Amino acid sequence: MSYFSDAREVIAGGVNSPVRAFAGVGGEPVFFHSASGARVQSEDGREYIDYVGSWGPMILGHAHPEVIETVIETARDGLSFGAPCVLETRIAEKVCAMLPSVDKVRMVSSGTEATMSAIRLARGHTGRDKIVKFEGCYHGHSDSLLIKAGSGALTLGVPSSPGVPAGLAEHTITLSFNDIDGVRSAFAELGDQIACVIVEPIAGNMNMVKPVAGFLEALREECTGAGALLIFDEVMTGFRVARGCAQSLYGVEPDITTLGKVIGGGMPAAAYCGRGDVMASIAPDGPVYQAGTLSGNPVAMAAGLKTLELIDNDEFWTALSATTQSLVDGLAAAAEETGVPVAVENEGGMFGLVFTDRDRVSTFDDVAAADVDRFKRFFHGMLDEGIYLAPSAFEAGFVSAAHGAAEIDQTISAARKVMATL
Repeated sequence: MSYFSDAREVIAGGVNSPVRAFAGVGGEPVFFHSASGARVQSEDGREYIDYVGSWGPMILGHAHPEVIETVIETARDGLSFGAPCVLETRIAEKVCAMLPSVDKVRMVSSGTEATMSAIRLARGHTGRDKIVKFEGCYHGHSDSLLIKAGSGALTLGVPSSPGVPAGLAEHTITLSFNDIDGVRSAFAELGDQIACVIVEPIAGNMNMVKPVAGFLEALREECTGAGALLIFDEVMTGFRVARGCAQSLYGVEPDITTLGKVIGGGMPAAAYCGRGDVMASIAPDGPVYQAGTLSGNPVAMAAGLKTLELIDNDEFWTALSATTQSLVDGLAAAAEETGVPVAVENEGGMFGLVFTDRDRVSTFDDVAAADVDRFKRFFHGMLDEGIYLAPSAFEAGFVSAAHGAAEIDQTISAARKVMATL
């Protein structure tokens, strides 16, 4: 029986999000039916240690008892109101308390919706059209953000998907991640036309790439000097790499932050939030329109709030970081023992593994030059050993609080075995 073949009969491409199709690694995707703690169970009866974690939100592990109970109790009172509920206020209060850069929050239902709305807010608040983004950073599939770089840093960009109007490209400047000189040049030439810079403070969609020293600081300096807004897309890193998100690690405060994944606790929820004067430009207080019937859904708010409550302590982050470090150290050791060149990275509950001769990757070009074929073989070898990794060489991995010594040891043992065959 092929679950994928059945799905392709009635679902476009057989999947509801492209990376799930396994196109990046070959073969048919695994279909899951249940998950608990650090493990997921497939429809064909196999169990895997999971390092995808629903692409980030399952920081406590799958089906955490307190989150599940909170969801059940909230659902008993209704699934959706399309009207205000107190849970929206409570989670907004929690976000504001955990992020000093945030005065006001607007809840939405997906990361794409959050970044799309943040861009519109920045344009509306500044009265400018141009935005700056970075090659290799993914901010969802809204039209303005599906623009790749042209032949030169400041040439017109090119839509990266059919259906994106070419006219939008003239308003999107795509630069190289971690290129401080490129940022300064762009602002020197076009600063008075730039509405905002949007960046993943730690890139998680070209594997995991940290900012080089001074990069985020340069963004803050240039935006402040030009009257542009700085947007940190923390949909992936938010409450994943640190208690105060990535911005707390680097001491750089954005004007707007987009959040997702963890703040839904496994349910569809996201947010954009930031300075009070900027957020005041959103309707009904201001002229920038954004709306969402299911925004602030009570069940999603309850799941997210309970998750934030459970991770809001130093002990949680110390333990999670130590677990992730032990995984990364073990993978690096396995690679060294087997003579396989890799670069590893980690922060909080997030990690990266790139098959490359470089000690560290810092740009999109570094990642693009990695050995993707070797990753494909590694992925399938690990899958055969009961380890589920992201089915792409360009995605970060995630560790949860439910991953213990047994899961880490099993994963490292599997990696050593598989790497020996590469």
